[in-house]
Amino acid sequence: MELIEAEYPKPGHVLLHLSDLHLVGGPGTLYGSVDSSTRLQEICDQIIASKIRPEAIIFTGDLADKGELQAYQRLREMIEPVCDLLGAKAIWAMGNHDNRANFRSAFEDASEASKPQDPVDRSYFVNGLRIITLDTTVPGHHYGELSEAQLEWLASELATPAPDGTILALHHPPVPCVQDLAVLVELRGQAALAAVVRNTDVRTILGGHLHYSTTAGFAGIPVSVASATCYTQDLGVRAGGQRGRDGAQSYNMIHVYEHTIVHSVVPMSGGVTVGEPVDAAEVQRRLAEAGIRIPHESRVGAHTSPGTLTSSLPLVSPGGFTPKAP
Repeated sequence: MELIEAEYPKPGHVLLHLSDLHLVGGPGTLYGSVDSSTRLQEICDQIIASKIRPEAIIFTGDLADKGELQAYQRLREMIEPVCDLLGAKAIWAMGNHDNRANFRSAFEDASEASKPQDPVDRSYFVNGLRIITLDTTVPGHHYGELSEAQLEWLASELATPAPDGTILALHHPPVPCVQDLAVLVELRGQAALAAVVRNTDVRTILGGHLHYSTTAGFAGIPVSVASATCYTQDLGVRAGGQRGRDGAQSYNMIHVYEHTIVHSVVPMSGGVTVGEPVDAAEVQRRLAEAGIRIPHESRVGAHTSPGTLTSSLPLVSPGGFTPKAP
């Protein structure tokens, strides 16, 4: 039998994207109704049971609801064993509910070169794929913003393309808010960010903050917003209103190919099985029977992973960087 190659190969990179954990430091629940730690554990258990092997798990902010040190310590205790088991790197971005100093106290390796209250901005390399986290938080406020120093640092990082391109991860996504109330807490000064990322090797932008999954485009770049693991926004509410709910929690899978990136929303497990379940072995048998072969991904270029490369935000901006509007 002549084998037929599938239209697309296996992905070159597999990542997970989680957002808005909102862990609390004490024994209580979130807003008196949601056990955010239990919800996160349920999702972690689901990830482990799926046997997926991501290279990194990217968390786009609001890790703790009130920025408590105990919440970050609990988060580390929960996530480190999962990452160790999966062989994945944990990558953290800050959200408007987070506290930079307390985060750094719990994750001492998260931003070694910065002072406690400096933005948590980092550049990682994961097997040739660069992942940059930008801290969009404004301490004491819930809207997001980036300083000129941050934008200058980002521009300097992007000046050299990465072998497999760059993923930009931040909390406040540069997308329109479909819920009117969310405009109060959106990312401000988006034109300046667009001027930096346009026509660079940034292949996708990851965000959170909204507590629902959505997609958009920004400066010619796809944007994917992951929902929350704690509680979500009900977009079926009467138009113009807003309602949080303990339901529809999810995370995203990211499959990176040479010429495209696929973002897939994964709801929390549940529901009655429909049709015949098919395991991995049976899938392979049926493909072989049909003469279909899925080739392995052809990477952009041969490279050896340098491990985790860290580049921290300079404390003083060298020169007044003023990005031009797009």
